[in-house]
Amino acid sequence: MSISRLNPVTPGIFSKIQRTVGRANCSRAKEDRVCYAFDATRQQHLPDAVVFPANAEEVSNILQLANRHRFAVIPRGAGSGMSGGSIPVAGGLVMAMTRFARIIKIDMDNMIARVEPGVVTGVFQRAVADKGLFYPPDPSSADFSTLGGNIAECAGGPKAVKYGVTRDYVLGMEVVLATGEIVHTGVQTAKGVVGYDLSRLLIGSEGTLGVVTEITLRLLPLPKSVKTLIAFYDKMETAAETVSEIIRQGLMPRTIEYMDNASIRCVRNYLKMDMPSAVDALLIIEVDGSEAAVQQSAEAVSSLCMAKGALKVDLARTPEAAEDLWRARKSISPALYRLAPDKINEDIVVPRSRIPDMVAKIRELSGRTGLTMVSFGHAGDGNIHFNIMLDKKDSAALEKADAAVDEIFDYTLELGGTISGEHGIGISKAPYMKKEVPPQMMALMKRIKKAFDPAGILNPGKMNL
Repeated sequence: MSISRLNPVTPGIFSKIQRTVGRANCSRAKEDRVCYAFDATRQQHLPDAVVFPANAEEVSNILQLANRHRFAVIPRGAGSGMSGGSIPVAGGLVMAMTRFARIIKIDMDNMIARVEPGVVTGVFQRAVADKGLFYPPDPSSADFSTLGGNIAECAGGPKAVKYGVTRDYVLGMEVVLATGEIVHTGVQTAKGVVGYDLSRLLIGSEGTLGVVTEITLRLLPLPKSVKTLIAFYDKMETAAETVSEIIRQGLMPRTIEYMDNASIRCVRNYLKMDMPSAVDALLIIEVDGSEAAVQQSAEAVSSLCMAKGALKVDLARTPEAAEDLWRARKSISPALYRLAPDKINEDIVVPRSRIPDMVAKIRELSGRTGLTMVSFGHAGDGNIHFNIMLDKKDSAALEKADAAVDEIFDYTLELGGTISGEHGIGISKAPYMKKEVPPQMMALMKRIKKAFDPAGILNPGKMNL
């Protein structure tokens, strides 16, 4: 069903929603609707209403109502997404999952946890760490993004180079399908191969196939020791080559992050250390494990960085010093607005060995167009956060920026990469999806969407579905 054929949430329908969740847990007031009209992309579309269900049965009742009356339902976590995945482009009803905020159980013996999707990622990480356990997925938005949103986009983060991404930790889920059926996917065990892996299908589907109401997550033992290093370079290309060499030599840090010169300038106040004057790029490298192994790994990584041309390598001597480094890294995205009022933010991924090629391409493209381009990200797995800073009121600059994004995406695919590593497609990247996904695969995805959501009510307008 096309977006244009969906219906608004009328006063009569809204009355039925009120009877389902209670008057205090839904709203048609404009001041409330405005709060759920946007995400981190800063694009806005006003929903007809907002609802805050408390359990799977309420979600089921609302979706059954949506099927009968043909109005859109847009599941939403914290609204921190970078691709417009939770924006109500078709109006309709935003389903905010904030009341699903319980950590139901942390099972120490089996190292699993049962949680609700509205739990904030960082809150969950600290809760399991207090019990000596570890949940590695760590998006930059962890202090406010939710586990349900992480599942919708298959969030990654700095530790993905060693530990993987969200999908690697989801064992099973309770999901309400678009038709209102409550189903359970996956298992609560380390292995399970009975039937299709529907959990994997739902992870990264951006709320277009179902609404997650409970999650079973795999946990790991908390590493005994962690050391954080920072290496400074006079050339971005040299830093990128170092990343490839670290992996080639079998050293497996849990994070290898990089920052280019423009991003360093933005967060220099956070970097409370002496830096060589010629710094063009830096790497933040973190190793973990036993005390002895971490000491050995830190020394090996430091020696390799110097051998590959680092100007200087520092070790964070205290947890507070390490926190300062990560605060600097995680503050880059908001700090970029010091350079210009608007940004175009992409998260391409290339094979690690091709990072130097992509870095050179970004430099060349910036020089050719005269646009300010900033890159940083998860160098350990080739995930580059590529940003163009501009004033979107400048039509000439915007036209050049759009052409630059198109060129970067083409080059990414030429290098054997993908146009999105963790931000998803949503509406921002939907026009480019056909570059990577051939027509027969898009047709298959649309058939899957139709099977899960025959009326087309769940998060319409996303991913070209």
